[in-house]
Amino acid sequence: MSDPITRSQIERLVASGDEQQLELLLRHPIEFGTAGLRARMEAGYSRLNQLTVISASQGLSAYVEHNVPDAHERGVVVGHDHRHNSAVFAQLTVRAFLDRGFRVYFYPQMGLTPQVPFAVKRLKAACGVMITASHNPKDDNGYKVYWENGAQIKPPVDEGIAASITEHRKPLNWDIAGIAGHERVVDVTADMMDAYFDAASRQLLQDRELNSSTQLRYVYTAMHGVGAPFAARMLRAFGLPPFIGVPEQIKPDPDFPTVPFPNPEEKGALDLAKDLADAQGISLVVANDPDADRFAAAEKQADGSWLMFTGDQLGAIFAACVLEMARSSGIPDAKLAMVNSTVSSRMLESMAQKEGFHYTDTLTGFKWMANELAQLQTRGYFVGLGYEEAIGYMIHDHVLDKDGVTALAVFVQLAARLHADGRRVGDYLESLYAKYGFYISANSYFICPDPAKMDRIFSRIRYGDSTDNSKRTEYSRLHKGEVLRYPRTIGGFPVSYIRDLTIGFEMNNVDQQTQSLSLGKNEYWPKFPVSPSSHMITFETRNGARLTMRTSGTEPKLKYYLEVCSREGDREAAARDLDVMAQAVAKELVRSAENHI
Repeated sequence: MSDPITRSQIERLVASGDEQQLELLLRHPIEFGTAGLRARMEAGYSRLNQLTVISASQGLSAYVEHNVPDAHERGVVVGHDHRHNSAVFAQLTVRAFLDRGFRVYFYPQMGLTPQVPFAVKRLKAACGVMITASHNPKDDNGYKVYWENGAQIKPPVDEGIAASITEHRKPLNWDIAGIAGHERVVDVTADMMDAYFDAASRQLLQDRELNSSTQLRYVYTAMHGVGAPFAARMLRAFGLPPFIGVPEQIKPDPDFPTVPFPNPEEKGALDLAKDLADAQGISLVVANDPDADRFAAAEKQADGSWLMFTGDQLGAIFAACVLEMARSSGIPDAKLAMVNSTVSSRMLESMAQKEGFHYTDTLTGFKWMANELAQLQTRGYFVGLGYEEAIGYMIHDHVLDKDGVTALAVFVQLAARLHADGRRVGDYLESLYAKYGFYISANSYFICPDPAKMDRIFSRIRYGDSTDNSKRTEYSRLHKGEVLRYPRTIGGFPVSYIRDLTIGFEMNNVDQQTQSLSLGKNEYWPKFPVSPSSHMITFETRNGARLTMRTSGTEPKLKYYLEVCSREGDREAAARDLDVMAQAVAKELVRSAENHI
């Protein structure tokens, strides 16, 4: 048996003699990346389709069986979103685990991503799979894997799963008939959803009376995703008034007809929501992405302009909320833990230094943050917040992953309280800047579909070239036969810190070192894991700036994350420095004009 649609795609290519497209689709099998698989849905081993989902599920089930104690009885949690093919992919996943002897806790209807990690942790399951591509374009889908602790998989587990998939690539069973009635399939939707909403409201609800009496009105968009019914129920659990939905975007639609990229961060994505708010005299807009694991917000200010909160601004707002709730619950500051990714704002670190809670940063992605928080939990810390600048927030430990619906309720609850005092969320953010310093960021990317060109760009940054006359380090690594020639200034500002997680190098006070050094084998090795398979370099400069440049794991992009801090609150100087640094990224480091990117 096979999928007739993808089979016909390959047959047409064979008949037309399109060897180039066949090579692209068939030569290199899809690889595990961001906590699983994500790719365009079409025929071929390099794409996401029924064949590759069966292979992934066969390999995953075999790996879990051999590496998780009592895996069959503990079972696996499987859910899916509303995208094209998501339901079938989920059913094929269930089939593969059933054939391996597992119990399966199944969400048969479309749902939000946080429901799977919640159930994995709650049921003490062996692992979880969520079929979703989050906010990717409509032709994509994904296969997201959670480990037994409820967090996304990370190395070396992902490597082990990948090897197991290679060993179990031949599809054994395409039959999904009768899955719902199978004796080892349990529909957990009602029980887990009741528990999910109850856990969030028990831990995060502050003042039900104030929430229920608020006159706050706000617009919500689900971005054509699954979020609306879950957001509505979470708001009811907090006693908050219902949202006013954007009618064109409130229902699930896998074609995302009003937005080319269903990501609330994208320019113009919230235009319909703002238009509706303007028409009804409303000053607050909130949003989830299609699988409801991310959260975004915008607020009209006193001058009538809309403030679109950045991911880092929301992170600081949530951190202040969590700190307040923890203190009201009697949790000592020293036992409260918060983390963010290394490309996110250092404002959270500043807050930790001033307030005394535990802070650490991690590599990019919730697979790192959630596992770090899970470890901190075993050491007696109360897990307060994990966040990344890409509008992902984990605000309670029942879900060890991004949870946009819980974030939505916490944010609206804060807005209701501020509204009662005649204040805006923007005013609240200003109070945080006054207390912890002003942080301004500029995150962007360059499109570079040529991997060889991408390698050359990063090679020139770390090793220089014959055309470069700028001041650079001369750090010899004899054991590697190389000389590290990083720039000593960026935009005219002295470089004080360098971390390169591709080759393994980290140094503080670079501008206070001699220009030439001979480095031993283990000298200046980073605390974070090093991966030669991707590029990632971080610089800090003496003007309070931090720049991280990295390649994307899922897109042909060179991403950069730039932030400037002014502890004294000099916004004009910070903005000026940010502009200079952003131009230097393009001209000095990437050389975007000559590289045509």
